[in-house]
Amino acid sequence: MGVLASRRFAVFFGARLVSLLGSSMTPVALAFAVLDASRGSGDLGIVLASNMVPMLALLLVGGSVADRFPRDLVLRLANLGSGATQLVAAAVLLTGNYSLPFLVCTEFANGVLTAFTTPALRGIVPQLVDRGLLRQANSLMSSARNISKVAGPSIAGVLVATVGGGWAIAADGLSFVGAGLAFSFLRLPPVADSSRAGVLHGIREGWHAFRRITWLWQIVAAFTVVNIAQTGVWQVLGPTIARATLGEASWGAVLSVRAAGVLITGAVMYRVAARRLLTLGQVCAALSATPLIVLGTSPGFVVLSAAALVAGLGGGVANVAWETTVQEKIPGHLLSRMAAYDDFGSYVGIPIGQLSAGPLASAFGAGPVATAGGVVLAAAALVPLLSPVVRKMRHTPAEAGSPSGGA
Repeated sequence: MGVLASRRFAVFFGARLVSLLGSSMTPVALAFAVLDASRGSGDLGIVLASNMVPMLALLLVGGSVADRFPRDLVLRLANLGSGATQLVAAAVLLTGNYSLPFLVCTEFANGVLTAFTTPALRGIVPQLVDRGLLRQANSLMSSARNISKVAGPSIAGVLVATVGGGWAIAADGLSFVGAGLAFSFLRLPPVADSSRAGVLHGIREGWHAFRRITWLWQIVAAFTVVNIAQTGVWQVLGPTIARATLGEASWGAVLSVRAAGVLITGAVMYRVAARRLLTLGQVCAALSATPLIVLGTSPGFVVLSAAALVAGLGGGVANVAWETTVQEKIPGHLLSRMAAYDDFGSYVGIPIGQLSAGPLASAFGAGPVATAGGVVLAAAALVPLLSPVVRKMRHTPAEAGSPSGGA
C-alpha cells in the first residue's frame, strides 16, 4: 500500500481525487453553458475573470490563514463553501434563469474560497505522511491531478452534449461537498509555532521569510518567466499554428500525448529517488521548451508529438521534485505562506503570457515567437542552477519517522 497505508492520507487522497475530477469538468461545462445562455463570448470572459481576480488578490491571505489555523478546518470550510457556490450556479443554469451578475457573484465567491484552499492543500501533505514518504505522496497527487485532467473534460463533454453543462457544474458542487465532509475525518491540530499575531502580521512575516530563502524566490521568479513563455506559446499560439499545419484533431492528439507523459512520470517518481532532486527537476522543467521550439520550426505531427511526450515526462518530474523539496525544506509553520507566494508568482505569469503572445506574433510572426519562447523557457528553468544553494541541495528521504509539518 505504501503511502496509502496511512489512513489520514488515504482519506485526503480519496477526497482530492473526487474533488479534482469534479473541478476538471467545470471549465468545459461552464464555457458551453454560458455561451449557450448568453449567445456571446463577452459574458464568458467576465465570468472567468470574476473567479481569477479575487483568487489572486487573496492568495497571500489564504496562505497566512492556513499557517495559523488547522489546515483540515480551512479545507473543510472552503470545500463546503465552494460546493455551495457551484450548486447555486448549476441551479441558475438548469432552471433557465441565466443572469450574468448572479454568475459573476457565484464565481467571485468561488475564487475567494480557492485562495484559501490552494495554500492549505500544499501545506497539509507533510502533516499526513512521514518525511520519507513525501515524494511518493506527491507522485500520487500528481497522478490524481493528471488523471482528472484527462477524464474530466471528456465526461463534461458528454454531459454537455446530452443533459447540459449545468449538470456537470452540479457534479462539481457535489464533489466539493463530498471532499469537505471527508476532511472532517482528518482533525489535525494547528501547526506548531504557528503565528497568533494576526493574519496581516502573518503575511508580513511570510514575505520576510520568502526573501530570506534564496533558493525559493530564485526558482519562483524563474517559473514566473517559464509560465509567461509556456502559456503564451502553448495555449495561445499553439492552436493557431496547429490549425494552419496539423489540423485541430492532430492538435488534440498532441495534447493527449503530453498528458500521457505527465501520467507516466507520476508512476515513475513514486519509485525513483534522486539525491539532487531539485536539480533534476529544474533540468526536466527545461524540457518543456522542446515542443515550443518544434512549433516554431517544423510543426509536423510525429515530431511535435515526440516533443510533447518529452515535455510531459519532464514536467511530471519537475512538479514532484518541486513539491517534495518545498515540503522537506520549509518549516511547517511557514509552508502554506511560502506556497502562496509560489502560486502567486506562477499565476501572475499566466495572463502576461496570454495577453502578450498575440501582439508579439503579429509583429514578428508566430513561428519565431514560438521558437524564442522555447529558448526563454529553457533558459529561465536552468538559470537557478547557477546558484550553488540550488545546485547542491540534496533530497533527504531518510529523515522519516514523523510527519514533517509540525503536527
